[in-house]
Amino acid sequence: MTTEFFLNLLVKTVIMFTVIYTTGLMVVHKDVKVNYTRKINHFFVFFIPVFIDEIFPYNKESFALYVIGFIITLFPFIFYMEKFRNRFTFFKICFSSFDRPEDRPHTLLWLTTQMIAGFLVIIPMVVLLKSVGMISLLLIPILITGIGDGLAEPVGIRFGKHKYETYALFSKKKYTRSFEGSACVLITSIIVILLYKQFFTPTQFIIALCSIPIIMTLTEAFSPHTWDTPTLFLVGYSSLIGISYCP
Repeated sequence: MTTEFFLNLLVKTVIMFTVIYTTGLMVVHKDVKVNYTRKINHFFVFFIPVFIDEIFPYNKESFALYVIGFIITLFPFIFYMEKFRNRFTFFKICFSSFDRPEDRPHTLLWLTTQMIAGFLVIIPMVVLLKSVGMISLLLIPILITGIGDGLAEPVGIRFGKHKYETYALFSKKKYTRSFEGSACVLITSIIVILLYKQFFTPTQFIIALCSIPIIMTLTEAFSPHTWDTPTLFLVGYSSLIGISYCP
């Protein structure tokens, strides 16, 4: 355990609760759609840790610290359980920031299982990327998911005219997505691959540019409702590892 690690975690926790509480107030008092506040939270969850890790660095090679950090990150979800949040206004407002009406009563179940699944996917993928000498590509699926998938829902709500449906885990209910929203994943994927061109061989770059945007877009389109993140991580990292075997 290190002081740097706990300081890093404390700053992340304070910032995230501040963001989630603020977006919750937007829902409760300003009637802002949860679909928008949820995605604000989404962007902060993906990118605030990156900035905080630069300001308060610690030994990221320690697998134990990574696991401990993840467990501590999950712990506050206990207070989002109904019997707790109904007693504490703070947690009730925080919960409002990501509790989409269409997700009830599975909001908390889907959110926590998605986070756990994402953790279980990314660990072995990091090991595999290191083994094939492509750890420099680690951020590609994270950027595509964080930006592309993050924009897909608000863009779809605001501009989506062409709809399609998908299923969710533990439910037979269908949920609506849009081609306009999915286009965000396609465009983001193209831009991200272009930005990482120098880390590919010429052949790998062409294959990545021609395949990954389409693969990630289709993955986002057909992934279970609310489970986009682990599915995109799994497919994105698997694709990059496959491309690494090209000359």
